[in-house]
Amino acid sequence: MNRINPLAIVMVVFIAIIASGCSSNQAIKTTDGRTIVTDGKPQIDDDTGLVSYKDAQTGRNEQINRDKITNMSELDN
Repeated sequence: MNRINPLAIVMVVFIAIIASGCSSNQAIKTTDGRTIVTDGKPQIDDDTGLVSYKDAQTGRNEQINRDKITNMSELDN
């Protein structure tokens, strides 16, 4: 009789939760009033001041200067 290891189940659930948390979409509000929805979490380059993101509507990788952003927030799924 095969028994499923409870530790294995816990580890699979934990990995699924971590993976889903990394791929949450974000809303970027800009100084000119636009709202950009990203596919995944934007990456911030502290050296250049640029925020890199994948646009959820177009699928293109874009960059915006951090000075042009008023707010970034995670969207509910």
